[in-house]
Amino acid sequence: MTRVRGFSLTHVNGAGCNPGAAGDVPIFPHAGAMVGSPSADVKDSFYASDFSHADELARPGRYSVGLASGARADLAVADRAGIAEFTFPADKPANLLFRTSNSLNGSEDATIHLDQAGRRVTGSVLTGAFCGRRANGGVNNRKSYYRLHFTAEFDQPVLGTGVWRDGTLTPGGTEISGGEGYATGADRAGRGSGGYLSFAPGSSVRMRIGISYVDLPGAEGNLRREIRGSDTVDSVARDGFRAWDRELGRIRIAGGSADQRTVFYTALYHALQQPNLVSDVDGRYLGMDRRVHRLAAGQDAQYGNFSGWDQYRAQIQLLALLQPRVAGNFAQSLYNYARQNDGVWDRWVHVNGATHVMTGDPSAATLATFHAMGVRGFDAAGAFDSLYRQATVPRPEGLLDAGCPGQCVGQRPNLAQYVQSRYSAHDVCHCWGGAAETLEASVADDALSRWAAQLGRDKESAELRQRGTYWRNVFNPATGYIQGRKLDGSWLTPFDPASQLGFAQGSAATYVWMVPQDVSGLAEAMGGKDIALRRLDEFFQPGGGPLRYDPTNEPGIHAPWLYNELGQPWKTQETVRRLVDTVYRTGPGGLPGNDDLGTMSAWYVFGALGLFPRTPGSAELLLATPLFPRTLITPDGRGPTLIDTSGSGKYLHSVTVDGRAHRDWKVSALPTRLKAQLSGVPNQAVVPTAP
Repeated sequence: MTRVRGFSLTHVNGAGCNPGAAGDVPIFPHAGAMVGSPSADVKDSFYASDFSHADELARPGRYSVGLASGARADLAVADRAGIAEFTFPADKPANLLFRTSNSLNGSEDATIHLDQAGRRVTGSVLTGAFCGRRANGGVNNRKSYYRLHFTAEFDQPVLGTGVWRDGTLTPGGTEISGGEGYATGADRAGRGSGGYLSFAPGSSVRMRIGISYVDLPGAEGNLRREIRGSDTVDSVARDGFRAWDRELGRIRIAGGSADQRTVFYTALYHALQQPNLVSDVDGRYLGMDRRVHRLAAGQDAQYGNFSGWDQYRAQIQLLALLQPRVAGNFAQSLYNYARQNDGVWDRWVHVNGATHVMTGDPSAATLATFHAMGVRGFDAAGAFDSLYRQATVPRPEGLLDAGCPGQCVGQRPNLAQYVQSRYSAHDVCHCWGGAAETLEASVADDALSRWAAQLGRDKESAELRQRGTYWRNVFNPATGYIQGRKLDGSWLTPFDPASQLGFAQGSAATYVWMVPQDVSGLAEAMGGKDIALRRLDEFFQPGGGPLRYDPTNEPGIHAPWLYNELGQPWKTQETVRRLVDTVYRTGPGGLPGNDDLGTMSAWYVFGALGLFPRTPGSAELLLATPLFPRTLITPDGRGPTLIDTSGSGKYLHSVTVDGRAHRDWKVSALPTRLKAQLSGVPNQAVVPTAP
């Protein structure tokens, strides 16, 4: 894409639906006359501009680009505010457009007020609608749940103003409102509102802007706190770069090629872009009930944007390792939202909105993992009790098909049937695939069981531990695969391991491996470790397709690490190294799929470190071969970990942990020092201890 129509105030990293989310209030430096409504320019033929990546600079905290129109944008941000310098050519009119209604998924309403004398613009957009334009369940989610407010100030005289709504442009206007709606295609084209400021041709205009999800005074307070009157793009970008350098510096690598180091730090940057701050500097934030709340006692920040089904597999573990204080605030944030949502923990929280996207109960897996990995700073007892209720007390929305299959409103769908049958019956589950739902619930319940044990809740731990084995009830011995079942106990037929029937975004061939909490039990169900290993080998054969490993989506991303638990850890080492070397690259195609709020990037970071989370609710990490000869990990508020290697090759010959020989292929937690002796041939003499 080499055409731009605006630089928005909000972003979400790699959501799995197009166009995803956010993109609120695009601002566009238009080098040209205002000859009609920008909303009526439905093909972006006039109020947009081409650009070249050769005239583009992007680095943490700063983005700048030259446009083919002759205008230039140079942008830098703080936490809740930003600064921009827009430069216009001397031979064309200079207009700055605020497309206030033009959020990616549309808007219910938008407002703008232009103050020519005060050189100021204020406004807001009422929006939400995460994945609102997708076919499966999109109508259910075309709703608003937040209003983003903004205030912008300028250092140059404003020569004129104007507003538009739908197809009507009003030069000289100073106030307008109107949304685009959430329709698609012709039903939405040409709708919307916004305003513009006119400056002298050739101007270089500095804009200071603050945002708030609470109200306009919140946006003003955020701007005053975070952007000084003397600030420039250079100074704000410098502060932002230092902040990112501090966070990226939590992992210091030595060695490797220039491309390998670039891929690693790009992945780490992507992985740490989440969670996203939604509270104001005064501690206020917009709750899931759309009321204004204040931070809980001991809480530093309220965060939004939780792509639960994706993130619980890798991203939240990396967050817990590197930023445990942020993880604690995030855990409290999710608990706050649940309390504001009648006790319901939503799978996919967009800003403050419950979107219901995907399957399972990822909040249970996430908070259990946080606690296991030493994250504190949140109400662990209260959060566990709330998640336990969600896992054990049926709710009426669990019997609804609203939003299905992609956005089913029940977070534990048809829970009474699940508990009674011990699997999610595909024909009555009110979910996105009964087999997938059973696997997800088994993982979540096993994680909750581990958490309950840590809290001394033995009764609940035993109950949930048993429920963590319910995956066995959708394993069909006749086919050797996880398979959907009906309420009467019969299997969904005809069965095809390449089919997604009963599953969500993955085939039976992929989902059969999604039992990280009981790999030995899965192998036993398959007929023994030898059979499981042969099938895993086949899964990683080249060729692609639904019968093979898919590195672009989450259900199977743990599969390369399963060899560790099946007695052939050297195959994990060679498989992970092959994926690290070939699937992730520099350049526009460097990610294997949607980043899904840092999940795929977190997988790479773990793969390059030679570590991967064993199962949700645990602090254990599986081992592979580190990519870099020396790595220093310095978490926020915790002691450092040194990983270093000697020798060469892609195989682990031997490992020492904190100075002692280590004959297992997992560690119970991140050690102080891990030293690996590498070899060019696999060490088949050392096998893992029994799980």
